[in-house]
Amino acid sequence: MNKNTICILQGDETGQELLEEALRVLVPSVIRMRDLAFETFDLSLENRRRTKNQVVHEAAARILETGLGIKAATITPGDPDDVGSPNALLRELVHGSVILRTGRRIPSVLPLAGVHSPIAVVRMAVEGAYSAEEWREGEGLDEVAYNKRHISRRTCRAVAEFTFRYAEQHAATVFGGPKYTVSPVYEGLFKEELDRAASLHPRVRYNPQLIDATYALLLETAGEPLVIPALNRDGDSLSDLVIKMFGTIAGAESVIIGFDDDFKVKVAVTEAPHGTAPSLRGKNIANPMAMILACAALLRYIDSKDAALASRALYEATLESVYNGIKTPDLGGRASTTEFVDEVIREARGKLEVWDALGD
Repeated sequence: MNKNTICILQGDETGQELLEEALRVLVPSVIRMRDLAFETFDLSLENRRRTKNQVVHEAAARILETGLGIKAATITPGDPDDVGSPNALLRELVHGSVILRTGRRIPSVLPLAGVHSPIAVVRMAVEGAYSAEEWREGEGLDEVAYNKRHISRRTCRAVAEFTFRYAEQHAATVFGGPKYTVSPVYEGLFKEELDRAASLHPRVRYNPQLIDATYALLLETAGEPLVIPALNRDGDSLSDLVIKMFGTIAGAESVIIGFDDDFKVKVAVTEAPHGTAPSLRGKNIANPMAMILACAALLRYIDSKDAALASRALYEATLESVYNGIKTPDLGGRASTTEFVDEVIREARGKLEVWDALGD
C-alpha cells in the first residue's frame, strides 16, 4: 500500500497540547484511512535554538518530498539575534506563495456585522514586510528607520491566479486588493496581476477595492461569499479580523500552499491561525477547533475518495459538535479540550458509518 506521509511539526505551550489532541482524529479507527504515515519534527523553541534552526530546514525538505504537513503554534522570540520566526522560514523553504484562511459561520454562534457566507483571505505568504531588510541611520530625534521591501511578479501571479480559481470553485466574488493608489509601483504590481487574472476568469465577479475600503466595507457586507487577495502584512491582520468576525480566532484553519510551474498545488501545510496561548497551558480548556479543521483541511490535498470523505466528516463533526452545545469556554461553554475532541471523534465515526451504510 502506498502511504501518504504527513509531516508533523511540533510546537510550543498550548499550541503543542492542541496538536496532540487534534491528531487523535486522524487515526484509522476514526477516519477509516490506513494509508497515512506520520513523521515528526520538533519545532519547539528549545529545539530550534539547540539546532540553530536546522530542524526547520530538515522539516521543510521532507515536506517538499511528501507535499503534506501540519504544524502546531510556535513561539517567535522578540530578540532579533535569536532564532526568529519558524513560520516565515518554513514558508520560504517550502516555496509557499499563499496562506489561505477562511472565516465561516459557526452554528449557534452569532457572527458580527451580519456576515453568514464564508469569507476567504488569500494572503501573500512571502516577501513584503516580513522579509524586508531593516536598518537605522542618525541619532536622537534625527534617527530614521528604513526597510527595504520587495514583491515579485511570480508571487503576485501565484496569489492572483489562486484567488480567482478558488473564487470560481466556490461561486464567490473577488473583493478588495492593495492600496495601489499610494504605491503604484510596488503595490501596483500586485494590482496588475489581479486585473490580469480577472481577464482570464471572466465568470468570476471582480470587485476591486483599496485595502482601507475593504476593511470598512466588510462591516457592511450583505453576506455574499467573498475571496479577498492581500499582500503579506495586510493579509496577516485582515485574516485575523475576518475569522474573529465569525466568533473566535480558534474557529478556522490556516493553509500554507506552494505551487508548481502551472500554479497547481504542490505543497500544503496546515495549522491553526492563533498563537501558543501560554495562559491556557495545562488547563485543558483551549478551543481545538482550528487544529481539528487543520487536520480536515490537509486531507483535502490527498487525491483519494477516502480522504475526501474523511475531510468532510471532520468538518461536519466539528461544526455540529458546537451546534449540539459542546463548546469550550471561549464560545460560552464548559467543555474541556479533550471532551470537545471526543465529541468530534464520536460524530465523525457515526457519519462515516452512516454514509457507508447508505452507499454514499
